[in-house]
Amino acid sequence: METKTNVMRVLDALKLPYHAFTYDADTALSGTEVAQTLHLEPERVFKTLVTVGKTKKYYVFMIPVALELNLKKAAQACGEKSIEMIKARELLPLTGYVHGGCSPIGMKKPFPTYIDASALTLETLYCSAGRIGFQIEVALDVLRKAVPVQTAPLT
Repeated sequence: METKTNVMRVLDALKLPYHAFTYDADTALSGTEVAQTLHLEPERVFKTLVTVGKTKKYYVFMIPVALELNLKKAAQACGEKSIEMIKARELLPLTGYVHGGCSPIGMKKPFPTYIDASALTLETLYCSAGRIGFQIEVALDVLRKAVPVQTAPLT
């Protein structure tokens, strides 16, 4: 793979191991389609969601692509009374990433980041490499060296 995304450059700079994968972004639009295209179990492929709490603080959540974020559990995990998804138009200016290519690694600013507790049972997981059409495979402990990620039940 010749193209390096910002996520890959961050991991390379930290000398952290990962595997990069590409897929045809025209045929795989949803996270579950990405999992199918890469012949992966959907529970191993995580989507990155950005939310805002009642206190106006931002939070990042990673959950398996086939599942939905439980907003009550997410709010409980980060100590907010409530949280909601940010509007799509806010994603790029806030994180530097577009919808479908958002990664917890390499955002413009660091935000508290949480991953579904199911990740604890996986040897490795997949998430966006910061651009549509690119995924990385990393171990949870490697991800935690790039981004301070806390685990919590989120689905």
